[in-house]
Amino acid sequence: MTLIFATCNRNKLIEVQRILGPDFKLILPSDLGYDEDIPETHFTIKDNAMEKASFVWDKFHQDCFADDTGLCVDYLNGAPGVYTARYAGEPKNPVENVKKILREMEGVPFEQRTARFVCDIAYVCQGEMLVFEGTCEGHISFEPQGELGFGYDPVFIPEGMDRTMAMLSLTEKNAISHRGKAVDKFLCHLTGNRS
Repeated sequence: MTLIFATCNRNKLIEVQRILGPDFKLILPSDLGYDEDIPETHFTIKDNAMEKASFVWDKFHQDCFADDTGLCVDYLNGAPGVYTARYAGEPKNPVENVKKILREMEGVPFEQRTARFVCDIAYVCQGEMLVFEGTCEGHISFEPQGELGFGYDPVFIPEGMDRTMAMLSLTEKNAISHRGKAVDKFLCHLTGNRS
């Protein structure tokens, strides 16, 4: 089964392809000649995912899905949230985003550094849309650690662990991550194993 994944982020593609497995072929809009940014103009993670999936469906009329992910930090009243990718401004810069989070949380004790990743996947099949959500609770670390992953992974410690997401293998990360949980629900739908 071939699906268009409405993203420009090849790291996300690798993570999702690993979970979906070889029965699903994922292609990007760029593989079909579309190299521009996909619009995300809404104020919630779910609405952005739906907007991106609708945009790609309208453009190609092929089954497609989009994800939108946000890091929500309690001490920062839920920020960066929907602005996760551009928290430090334009253009997107993951290193600067991490620096900004750490600056804003300087001196905050560990127990007050609670946060969660939220991922919504919007799937359009023959014009009908479904949404699958996954969350991962954790804390923001005091400094970046680890070389794996991307985005905020170097400063996010999943609940019950003593390592950041950037210190986990892709298999370990997918087993507990927000995106892993959302994609698992999506996969159950695609294969008919609906729980």
